[in-house]
Amino acid sequence: MFKKIPLHTQIIIGLVLGLIFGLVVIKTAIPNSFTLDYIKPFGTIFINGLKMIAVPLVLASLIVGVSNLGDISKLSRIGGKTIGTYLVTTVLAVTIGLVLVNVFKPGKSLPPETRENLMSLYEGDAGSRVGQAAELQKQSPLQPLVDIVPDNVFRATTDNAAMLQVVFFAILVGIALLQIPKGKAAPVIAFFDGMNDVIIQIVNYIMMIAPFGVFALMASLIVEIAGENPDSAVQLLMALLKYSLVVLGGLFTMILVVYPLILMAFTKVKYKDFFKAIRPAQLLAFSTSSSSATLPVTMKQVEEELGVSEEVSSFVLPLGATVNMDGTSLYQGVAAVFIAQALGMELTLTQQLMIVLTATLASIGSAGVPGAGLIMLIIVLESIGVPAAGIALIIAPDRILDMFRTVVNVTGDATVCTIVASTEGELPDGLIRKSNPLTPNE
Repeated sequence: MFKKIPLHTQIIIGLVLGLIFGLVVIKTAIPNSFTLDYIKPFGTIFINGLKMIAVPLVLASLIVGVSNLGDISKLSRIGGKTIGTYLVTTVLAVTIGLVLVNVFKPGKSLPPETRENLMSLYEGDAGSRVGQAAELQKQSPLQPLVDIVPDNVFRATTDNAAMLQVVFFAILVGIALLQIPKGKAAPVIAFFDGMNDVIIQIVNYIMMIAPFGVFALMASLIVEIAGENPDSAVQLLMALLKYSLVVLGGLFTMILVVYPLILMAFTKVKYKDFFKAIRPAQLLAFSTSSSSATLPVTMKQVEEELGVSEEVSSFVLPLGATVNMDGTSLYQGVAAVFIAQALGMELTLTQQLMIVLTATLASIGSAGVPGAGLIMLIIVLESIGVPAAGIALIIAPDRILDMFRTVVNVTGDATVCTIVASTEGELPDGLIRKSNPLTPNE
């Protein structure tokens, strides 16, 4: 019976029950130690499970994604335009998210006493990060570039904070696989492709315990933060609602403003026709929260409804399902700043630029399956010195927001695919803008 309930419904149930349990504990004679000793550990196990698969998930999915480009000549033409456009839309998404979260400041909605309680929970971690920040200020401005290149790739894979080094190594491996004989590259690609499938299956296992993890995290969070004052818990929930509205505002900005403007600039496809054509894919993305599961429908719609050739769609869309996560990147930017605000941590401009860089690169390795965005958020948080355990603040509405950001991910893939098809002359004559700024010089 329980298995027939959709996962997002199970997580909502876990959220509600966790909140109720936490409020019951602080309003009755049940000792707080019971929740902290016997309930919270299950939430910790859930977080550790997400951390456990972060590095292999990025390594395998990124190597497979780059190696799927086919050959170097294709990489230099279609691949260059595709990846370049994907990166631009991702940076735009993160930037929009950061602007909105800095303007509306949902994390500031927490009252000072609640914020102080949160800070006390992560006091030791925050203190050590301050010392690290002081050391970083003494380094060369080019040190971040130096840090991207690992001196020991195996050591880099043991540290989630060194994820950029893993990303760099994975890109190099993917490019190298394109240049060595196919007979030798095939078994390596097959290995990482199989490893990627295995890791995605493990993600599915971890998400099976997500409702229990959410229950444990929310129950312990209410007990730890609210203490004997349930009003603090209510204020926390209001701040969480404001955060969710900021994320949704950014996601709808991408769908209703950014993508239509890009289509108008580089193609002659009317955005109403575009959205009508990909609507089935958007609905499937919303219901499954998986851009990978939606991929066959997305390809079918852009080919049959928009006139994109199979050659272009079969290249651009699978790559996009692997490396293009605009909605996920936007959410990561908002979530990272929200958590920092909630913990009373002021992020510098450099740290926010690091969010743009890390969220963009992390999205490349983010698998198109439910829950993957949460894993990448941990990477973003650790890159700017915000305690990863802070995801307990935003994990409750994550499954619902995941449905919306997957719609953005799929819409972004279809948008870029349409643009690339236009520049390659693959669309019907009536759909190509005569003065297309992306069209290569004849």
